[in-house]
Parts: sequence; C-alpha cells; structure tokens
Amino acid sequence: MKFRYAMVCSSNQNRSMEAHSLLKKQGFDVSSYGTGTHVKLPGPSIREPNVYEFGTPYKQMFDDLFRKDPALYKRNGILPMLKRNSSVKLAPQRWQDNAADGSFDIVFTFEEKVFDMVVEDLHNRDHVLMKSVLVINLEVKDNHEEAAVGARLALDLCQDIEAAESWEESIDDIIIAFENKHRRKLLYSISFY
Repeated sequence: MKFRYAMVCSSNQNRSMEAHSLLKKQGFDVSSYGTGTHVKLPGPSIREPNVYEFGTPYKQMFDDLFRKDPALYKRNGILPMLKRNSSVKLAPQRWQDNAADGSFDIVFTFEEKVFDMVVEDLHNRDHVLMKSVLVINLEVKDNHEEAAVGARLALDLCQDIEAAESWEESIDDIIIAFENKHRRKLLYSISFY
C-alpha cells in the first residue's frame, strides 16, 4: 500500500476501531484515534456512562465492565467490541496527542464534529514538513451495525485512493464516483503537516 491512514472517531472504540481492524486485515498501514477528552462507553443508563482516560487498555475496560454487569455489556455489544479492540491494539489513543506517531497521508473521520476537530488540529500544528494530508469525513452513526457498514465503505474508498496515480490530482473524481455509487455525501479537506 502506498499511503498511511488514520481512522478517527470520538472515543477510539467503535467506528474508528471497526475500520482500523478491517483495513489492518487487508494489509493497510493504519492507525486509529479519538478526539474526545475522555473515552465514554454506554453505562446502565444514558446518565451513567462508563468514562475512562485515553491510554486505558481495552483489556482493563473489558475486565471492569465484566465485573460490573457481564449480561448487560455482552447484550449491548460492548464486551465483544472491547475484545475486538484489544486484538487490534493495546489502548485507545487521542488524536491531539499523536505527533510522535508521524504523519499520515489520509485521515478518515466518522462524524462531522470529529472532522472539524481534526482539521483544526492540523491547522494549528507546526507545518514543518509541508506535506499534504487528505481528511475525509464519512458520516457514520455510532452503533455496531453502522460501524461495520462504515468500515466497508472506508475500505472501498481507500482502495480507490490507492488505485489512483495521484490522489491530489484525482480526489474530486474519486469522491464524486464514491458518492454516486454509495449515495453518501462526503466532506473532505486538504491540510498540511
């Protein structure tokens, strides 16, 4: 594969990790991140989320929720999700703290708010390399079924980008073809490192 990819959602749990897992299995150079201040997972009620710090290992979250209510967290898909996540990487990482990971060629976000945060963060960084980075938002609802669909769509778009001679010259055509094929609107921006 020609490019380095980053998958980004709010908590680096569901949407970004589903895409990270799928792209990794397909041989892509991929990482994933969240943009939130904390990692939030559903709790027993909407007012009682489970909140963790970025960097808390997925296995630790799994063990914590298994102790609290294994039936609930298995039924709502959180335990299987955490198990998948721990097979991909150790812990959720925060986008704003990723400078040591190097630069990416393509960044996918799965929510417009996250897209805005990534573009703003890139804009505020020192532009030492003056290397272009394509940021694409593929809007995906934050549930397990939609995350799986979003990951397949991200893979499809990554394959289209990889097949292009130069994404910088053909990105408009790639985006239009994707939107027509999948009937989904994309936001995209070109930023710099």
